[in-house]
Amino acid sequence: MDRDSILALVIGQIRDVVPDLADRPITGDDAMADLGVDSIERSEIVMNAMEALGLDLPMVQLHGPRNLGELADLLHAKHTRA
Repeated sequence: MDRDSILALVIGQIRDVVPDLADRPITGDDAMADLGVDSIERSEIVMNAMEALGLDLPMVQLHGPRNLGELADLLHAKHTRA
């Protein structure tokens, strides 16, 4: 799966977990915290995305991205190594 597909997957998970964001435009430049996604929702979104990608990683390995684009880059790198 390429990086843009992973970004679309993450954005889809955001819309599933936080239905209030269903109609809001979301891009790779957005941060989940800035969208109003709380820490529990963020964990659920990331776990769902990892499951969809077939990744089993400690959450600590996914700290650092400042926005959705950087998260997609990180997930893509982990996915291509898996």
